[in-house]
Amino acid sequence: MEKIADIIESIANEKNLPLENVKEKVIKALTNTAKKIYGENYDFFVDPKNLQLYQKITVIDDNDERLQNENNESFISLSKAKQEASEVEIGDELTYECSLENLGRTAANTLHKELEYNIQKLLEETIFEKYQKMCGKMVFGSVVRVDSEENTFIEIDELRAFLPRKNRIKGEKFKVGDVVKSVIRRVYRDKNSGIKIELSRTSPKFLEALLESEVPEIKDGFVKICASARIPGERAKIVLMSNNPNIDAIGSTVGVKGVRINAVSGELHGENIDCIEYCNEDALLISRALAPAIISSVQIEDKKAIATLNSEQKSKAIGKNGINIRLASMLTGYEIELNENKIQSSDNSQNEVFKNLQDLFKN
Repeated sequence: MEKIADIIESIANEKNLPLENVKEKVIKALTNTAKKIYGENYDFFVDPKNLQLYQKITVIDDNDERLQNENNESFISLSKAKQEASEVEIGDELTYECSLENLGRTAANTLHKELEYNIQKLLEETIFEKYQKMCGKMVFGSVVRVDSEENTFIEIDELRAFLPRKNRIKGEKFKVGDVVKSVIRRVYRDKNSGIKIELSRTSPKFLEALLESEVPEIKDGFVKICASARIPGERAKIVLMSNNPNIDAIGSTVGVKGVRINAVSGELHGENIDCIEYCNEDALLISRALAPAIISSVQIEDKKAIATLNSEQKSKAIGKNGINIRLASMLTGYEIELNENKIQSSDNSQNEVFKNLQDLFKN
């Protein structure tokens, strides 16, 4: 049997895993193997420095009831212990070096299975943690399969992720071989198929990731995305804040002649994107979020916002099929109610003129 240290180094290099993590799993495999070979009642440990396997036995009183148990391999009476070490006392632990190498093929096969199982678990844990940290981040992958329910399966590095139909922009269809951009929506474990990665192209995080890849100022942190909301394939709103007084958050995101925002919109099948400048006053932010409507005032009551506007602005505030007000509500987190500001004239003389004209036509 090869030296354990060589096995650890070989596995770490081959699987591209941290040496210390592999070492922990190998130690666990050694102790599990020893228990399977010698018995579950034995107490084993591995010295992490020399990776040597030892059995640990605790010294107890000669009259201790635990000595009456047939399976008392983890305990030794004080009188017997003193025959090996005269200075030993109750509660001390004696250690005996064990060797799996002398136990032949059975031990070797058992250790091989234990190593294989523990290293596989380590690989899964490493991959799971890696992709969990990537939730909300953009990934690229090639389509390898589309099932009967139109779920798209995409190869991403060492794993196969899936893009459900509900997470696709309306009208999108992919075929095998297509390269697809998306964000990781969630990572979870399935009892039958192991690690599962769900992708999305409808999440606001996908819009943010696309903007980050297209706008250097966002990627470098000079412009911050404060909030975003989408109705996929139709319209989106995004709140931007500049961290540098010399950089215009809206201008840099839109780009010269809209080249940057149009590139993002193109990836989203023509989704219209409204860029809104951040404000720490919620009332003003809500007013901006309702653009292109012009809002007279906003009154906030708990999580409800009452926006007052002229009657001719109401249709703009609501938007086609209610899209504009829905997005504004999603973006700000407030339930928005529109209140029409009906213009009434207080000029009595003007009212009198209208009355006289009406009388004239009657006569």
